[in-house]
Amino acid sequence: MKEFPSNGAKLHDYEAFIAIVDAGNLTRAAARLRRSLQSISRSLSALEAQLGVVLIRRTTRTARPTETGLAFHRRVTAAFREIALAEAELCDTSGMLNGTLCIAGSAFFISHHVVPTIRDFSSQHPGVKFDLRISEEFAEPIRTGIDLMIRIGQLPPSPMKSRRIASLRRVAIASPSYIAQRGRPETPADLARHTCIVRTSAQDARAWTFHDRDGALHGVSVHGVLEADNAYVTMHAALGGMGIAVMPFYYVRQFVETGLAEVVLDHFSLTPTPAHAVWPSGSRAPSRVRRFVDLLAQRLRKEVI
Repeated sequence: MKEFPSNGAKLHDYEAFIAIVDAGNLTRAAARLRRSLQSISRSLSALEAQLGVVLIRRTTRTARPTETGLAFHRRVTAAFREIALAEAELCDTSGMLNGTLCIAGSAFFISHHVVPTIRDFSSQHPGVKFDLRISEEFAEPIRTGIDLMIRIGQLPPSPMKSRRIASLRRVAIASPSYIAQRGRPETPADLARHTCIVRTSAQDARAWTFHDRDGALHGVSVHGVLEADNAYVTMHAALGGMGIAVMPFYYVRQFVETGLAEVVLDHFSLTPTPAHAVWPSGSRAPSRVRRFVDLLAQRLRKEVI
């Protein structure tokens, strides 16, 4: 194993330390690196002994970095990022792609769009392996070991780099049973008299704005008996007849096509939701990231989403 000249610490000791800080405990770090818990613990102890400082304060459940550990983590993570970029430049020269691509995103989008893209990408670049992380939160990739995030919705201010890869159509849906019982709204104003399902994680959770065919805006405040912060739960509540919900069309397309859900107010439109690919800032993203984003964007353009 290659050693750094300063103190003899091995690269896998540094990798273990980075993984522990990113994962929050030794068990998750061991799983992420596919090493035993004992091996991870030995690496951390060896690194702390070599450096003569306490980097991580351990309990039976958590591993929290000290202030010194956090500062050291920032520096060594940046160093490992530079190593990855150096490898990427070699790959650019040779034309061969390899390494692991860690991608984070929502379970639904990962399952329906990222996994099929991986299938096609792997047939072209078999040397690349994938590590998928299901996450609804916007996170700093360099702190979590993530190479690429797929984020639905407007991005918060961040130094990270991003590329808009799709505009996702949104629709208002209801189940046939709800429409049979409560009737079909004809205008957005009618929603004030209907039971609506509020997805609290949406930016327009309780105030939906529709556009008519002339471009005029029609805003309405909505309410109902159910609120949820998850799109999957919101969708199934609507399918179960509990009210009208606004959803990305790719979530509900199969249910609309099979008659389990109906689009209401289809002569109005909602502002599409952007989908972005996000990756750490740096001189240049690795080739495997750039080429995967290209293929994903290409697939999304071909699909009616």
